[in-house]
Amino acid sequence: MFRRRSAIEIKSADQLAVMRQAGLVVARALAAITDAATPGMTTGQLDSIARDVLADHGATSSFLGYKAHGAVPYPGVICASVNDEVVHGIPGDRALHDGDLLSVDFGAIVDGWNGDAAVTIEIGEVAPELRELSRVTRESLWAGLAQARVDAHLTNISHAVETTIVEAEAALGLRLGIVEEYGGHGIGSKMHMDPHILNYGSPGRGPVLRPGMALAIEPMVVLGEPDVAVLDDAWTVATLDGSRAAHWEHTVAVTDDGPWVLTALDDVRL
Repeated sequence: MFRRRSAIEIKSADQLAVMRQAGLVVARALAAITDAATPGMTTGQLDSIARDVLADHGATSSFLGYKAHGAVPYPGVICASVNDEVVHGIPGDRALHDGDLLSVDFGAIVDGWNGDAAVTIEIGEVAPELRELSRVTRESLWAGLAQARVDAHLTNISHAVETTIVEAEAALGLRLGIVEEYGGHGIGSKMHMDPHILNYGSPGRGPVLRPGMALAIEPMVVLGEPDVAVLDDAWTVATLDGSRAAHWEHTVAVTDDGPWVLTALDDVRL
């Protein structure tokens, strides 16, 4: 019996242009949240900021009401994950404190097309090793984005992400664990689409990238062991050993002119 391969959605130039508009909404919301995220601010207040940005731009949320794997509908427009929470933290009345590491994931829809990105924010003065954790995670994201090129294999992205993290781990003398259960994804007319994108693996494998594909690349790295579990709220993913986590993400389009980062404030083409 043959297994049918899932098709990866190909977008037209006009459709990518709309995705860029969605990406700009995402970028503006994350910039506003980054500016506002200070000690004493609650994650629910940050969610309200994102809702205002959506309303100001006539966009809708990719996250609000989202259902996955039998979980209850997601209640926020952002994911706000603090310290040992890796992803999918639910915003609420939790106040941020000096030294916290906050990861915020946000998605927006414009005219039926999605944009998705995440940032890790240092709250007040964080420990030097946490600053390095976030920096390395962000650098691994950009290494992966640079591999989103026509005729490259999908796992070239995975390998670039992993290599950046492994090399930094050796150079810094820190334990940097790559969370294996979660990864990036295709994106476009839906938020989560084929293909699934691992943050580790050998290059030269998987689908060949074609113009018009769009991918959300999102490394998740912890300062310790990468084992995780979903908490009782059915959404929040946290480390088992309490290790702090960082999460960075961008949506990128594969084009004949190279990778186009759709969720950056500036027009970034690699």
